Amino acid sequence: MFTEPQSVTISGTALSLPRVAQDGSSSSYKTADGAVTMTVSHASGKRNRRTARIVHTKYAPDPLFPAQNTPFSMTFYVVADVPKTGYTITEQKAIIDGFLANLQATSGANITKLLGGEN
Repeated sequence: MFTEPQSVTISGTALSLPRVAQDGSSSSYKTADGAVTMTVSHASGKRNRRTARIVHTKYAPDPLFPAQNTPFSMTFYVVADVPKTGYTITEQKAIIDGFLANLQATSGANITKLLGGEN
């Protein structure tokens, strides 16, 4: 089980996300103002799917009505989709660590390229 509260740092600000929901296969964590939600979930079938998701909501001027603020949100998630057998947790972690290191290398250059639509 993930510890509570979870902490996420966005733009240099550490945010505390206490657990707000839990069932047998998922937990949700949310900031007091509801602007940031983190969900961790698991699904099992022929394969195991492990998902961690963050949703960030903000208010900004509506492009059609600039005098009105409108909620906008973005979501980022990672999914490990693994067969029931064949990979140890250590092997799974090594693959994920390597992939995340690639995205974060050089001050997140590949994340910036991804978000900019490069492939």
